[in-house]
Amino acid sequence: MATNGAPAASVDPDVALAYKFPEVSFAYDERDVALYALGVGACGADAVDDKELHLVHHRDGQRHIKALPTFVSLFPNKNSNGRGIVNVPGIHFDASLLLHGQQYIEIYKPIPSCASVVNKVKVAGLHDKGKATILEIETTTSLKDSGEVLCMNRSTIFLRGAGGFSDSSRPYSYTTYPANQISRISIPNSAPSAVYEDQTQQSQALLYRLSGDYNPLHSDPMVAQVAGFARPILHGLCTLGFAARAVIKSFCNGDPAAVQNIFGRFLLHVYPGETLVTEMWVDGQRVQYQTKAKERDRAVLSGYVLLKQHIPSSL
Repeated sequence: MATNGAPAASVDPDVALAYKFPEVSFAYDERDVALYALGVGACGADAVDDKELHLVHHRDGQRHIKALPTFVSLFPNKNSNGRGIVNVPGIHFDASLLLHGQQYIEIYKPIPSCASVVNKVKVAGLHDKGKATILEIETTTSLKDSGEVLCMNRSTIFLRGAGGFSDSSRPYSYTTYPANQISRISIPNSAPSAVYEDQTQQSQALLYRLSGDYNPLHSDPMVAQVAGFARPILHGLCTLGFAARAVIKSFCNGDPAAVQNIFGRFLLHVYPGETLVTEMWVDGQRVQYQTKAKERDRAVLSGYVLLKQHIPSSL
């Protein structure tokens, strides 16, 4: 359970792993899909962008707009407290010390632009790191009517100050997925296959938060200053959306359905208004990327996007 202030942090793994999360049903429509696309910068530099207009407009008679694959990163919010935090019985921590470390997404079928869906949630990992606990929450989303599985999100959360709940000589570690499921990230020494530059807006976090993440760290100057930032920062998942767009525009001819998996490791905060420069390296179906804040020349995000097909040499 998350609390404000400085509570006595504690972790009871037996209670946490035994908890059965309630299923959550919800619906979304094209307005939600378009609002998200705008929130992660689609058509931000060009309102009639040939590779992105179909994300927000029924172009050339298309029946439905298309959803970015990272749109599904919003789905776990439906199980949270509105601030991106899922309460797990047996886990008590100071919410101000929480860090979102990684996000992994699997897409099993093209994301419809409107649907009724159901979230099923479980603890996929719990690890005692001494000074912190790593909590992994897995959210599987299915279409409500057919039961077809649409996607899976795995969020890796660092709970600072909540570690040390097990024997330090044999620290507690639990996981439900293969250790090699997520490839290691190592930035190549070679020149990138492509580089994409994108200017975020000063109001980017205020626009993105309308998609459902209302953590005041991204909107309230006083909360941001208490957390050690000069002003409100951009949501990490918003930065991930910018990086995914860079890959889709550079190697998928703007087709969001070409994406199969997405992984992102959050390295540093981004201030709204900064320029994001995404460097990309192609290896078969895999596009490895690193995103930097241009003004500070600092890496803020790294990861990879796995595509459904090998990338043509012409791209």
